[in-house]
Order: sequence, then C-alpha cells, then structure tokens
Amino acid sequence: MHNQTSWLDHVTQWPNRRRITTNADGSVDVVREQGVIIQQGTPQSATNFNNIENGVQAAQVALQVLLHYFLQFDRWVRLQVANILAEFLSEVRTVTLTNTQRFPFSDSIITLNLLTARRTLNYDIGWEIAAAAGNVGDIRVSDKQLNGFKVEYTGSATSVMLTLRIKGGMLI
Repeated sequence: MHNQTSWLDHVTQWPNRRRITTNADGSVDVVREQGVIIQQGTPQSATNFNNIENGVQAAQVALQVLLHYFLQFDRWVRLQVANILAEFLSEVRTVTLTNTQRFPFSDSIITLNLLTARRTLNYDIGWEIAAAAGNVGDIRVSDKQLNGFKVEYTGSATSVMLTLRIKGGMLI
C-alpha cells in the first residue's frame, strides 16, 4: 500500500527576496533573504520522491493485474456464450451423397466433420432432403463422435443433397 506524503508549501515573509554579494575575486554569491518562515515546507528529498515512484509502480502493477483478470474473464465469458449459442443454435450443413452401386447396395456413406467440436455426444442431427436423383430410401446417421459423424442413404438414388441441422452437445 502506498504511504501518501502530505506536501506543504514553504511559506516565507518575502519569498522572492535575494541578497547579492560580490566577492573579492569578482564572483557573485546569491543568498536567500526571505524573512520569517511562516510555514516550513515538506523537504524535496530522495525519500519523498522515491515514495511517489513506489506508489506509481504499485498502481501500474495493480492495473496490469486487473487488466489481465478482465481479459481472461472476457475470454471465459465469450467461450461460455459461444457454448450456449452452439447448444441452442443449429450448425447447418449441406452435403451431397452419391451412390455408384446398383440397388440394393449403396456406397453413399460419408464422414462429416463438425465445424464446432462438441463436448458431449448428446447432440441431435436433423435432416431434410434438398434434392434427389432417384429413390432415397432411409437416411442413416451413425458413428457419432465429438468432432463428426457418418451419414448415408439406403435407396437406389445416384445422388442426394441433404441439409443437416446439428444442435446440442455443448453443455455438460
């Protein structure tokens, strides 16, 4: 903690009066002739000035610690908000699956990486067919991981465009 110095002005009867004395060698001495001291001022000393420096340094350190705390707090809040938004807002992806096999076979399975990795496997994947070239059959989602999943269709279509909505999995 900073020990504040209570500074006092040096007050005299004649603050600006000086006596000039000419020496034998031609040099001049200037001596204060201020009269009666009305109030003794605080000494301008290394102790008093270092006390100021120490106070300024302590204030700077405290400010840096506080700034660091607020930056970390801001970072934490932004992460929490991002997690909450990701929990309740959907990540929307559009993918096109293709099949080169003849029915009843299908090689349409793809692995899809999530744009935002999840913290739990408790996320939902909704889908809708945006376009299809043939019979789609069933849409299957499998192998859910924190960073992705697999999706496929079982029908004879040569290609299917899906719009996927991934929601949840961010809150523990």
